[in-house]
Amino acid sequence: HPRMVNLNQTSLHPTSFRLLGIAGLEDLHTWLSIPFCLMYIAALLGNFVLLFVIVMERSLHKPMYLLLAMLAVADLILSSSTVPKSLSIFWSLSKEISFHACLIQMFLTHFSSIAESTILLAMAFDRYVAICNPLRYVTVFTHSVIAKIGLAAVARGFCVVFPAIFLLQRLPYCRHHIMPHTYCEHMGIARLACADISVNIWYGFASILLSPGMDIVLIGVSYVLILQAVFRLSSRHAQLKAAGTCSSHACVIFMFYTPAFFSFFTYRFGHNIPHHVHILSANFYVLLPPMLNPIVYTMKNKLIREKAFQVLFRSG
Repeated sequence: HPRMVNLNQTSLHPTSFRLLGIAGLEDLHTWLSIPFCLMYIAALLGNFVLLFVIVMERSLHKPMYLLLAMLAVADLILSSSTVPKSLSIFWSLSKEISFHACLIQMFLTHFSSIAESTILLAMAFDRYVAICNPLRYVTVFTHSVIAKIGLAAVARGFCVVFPAIFLLQRLPYCRHHIMPHTYCEHMGIARLACADISVNIWYGFASILLSPGMDIVLIGVSYVLILQAVFRLSSRHAQLKAAGTCSSHACVIFMFYTPAFFSFFTYRFGHNIPHHVHILSANFYVLLPPMLNPIVYTMKNKLIREKAFQVLFRSG
């Protein structure tokens, strides 16, 4: 049987996949690459400046800013593991991606988004202690606790995503190797298999519910408690100041989870939504938070803004 011979030759794993980019919008690829490229450059610049400022400036070696530095690292991994490949597809440089490179890209994308979700949860807890229990803040958020939070974010991302590599490797891929996407992600790869992928579907569903899903519930609870504490404050000025310290974090949470959950739910339930909308939302998810997070924090935080200007213009 020629088909059997073919299967044995490929050892059920393709050597590479072909990424189509945004199927249905191929004519616009060159135009789409312009905002993609600009947003990616803005994300790189913003996060590197933020990291540089926090690392160099001793007065910013406080829990809130150290968590912000972790967020910047997660954002850099999230955008850099996907956007350069997307741009190479848009510019028709290379649409091929090897099977193992595809798995690595899938791992880095999901790993960094789970790590980011964990850091956002830690930041919500940071704001909760700062506003609801300010006297205990210094004893709760020590440098060793911040280091443990960083390790927990990495360990959690690794433990949730690593099994997905084996779940994908065990599948046979004997159909076409064309992926209508700009980057590799778990379900996108699984759908190319010619076998039952129900384990992958349930695993994907469980990992979303147990990591970002659980995080957003806990963040919601912490914000309800924060708002209760804010309304109990006596003066209007104190209320505004407390709300102000949370506003940037609230913006970042909204920007991170909205495209994430939109992308997740349209992928599973939005069968009437055009395919290019799925792909665009998946791309906004890896582009918008990394680009906007540094802007939001720099605009909303006077100390970061001042130190950024000092560091940039002193070094310039």
